[in-house]
Amino acid sequence: MSLPEAHISSLIVQVSPEHIDETKKRIEAFDEAEIYGVSEVGKIVVVLETQAEGFITDVIEKINNMPGVLGASMVYHQIDSGTDTDTNTNKNNLAPDDGYSVSEEQV
Repeated sequence: MSLPEAHISSLIVQVSPEHIDETKKRIEAFDEAEIYGVSEVGKIVVVLETQAEGFITDVIEKINNMPGVLGASMVYHQIDSGTDTDTNTNKNNLAPDDGYSVSEEQV
């Protein structure tokens, strides 16, 4: 049995400084979003954790359409997925496979 995928991605959202507070509130309304940093000049670091990759692009589009947002860009994407592997067939002297794989992508 395999585990569902978990997609972890980070975004940089550039926003007009006068819209920072409003934009933060709108982003925080997404259950899967967490703000990790805010700059006074209008940059917000957002981390998303989802089970589907399509949700990431939907959120980016919604953020791009928010008032005062100049742009939202994904800068990192990691996929964690469970796999069905037999942990007793390790014949290459590598660390045992725990049935858990990670794939990373920086954009």
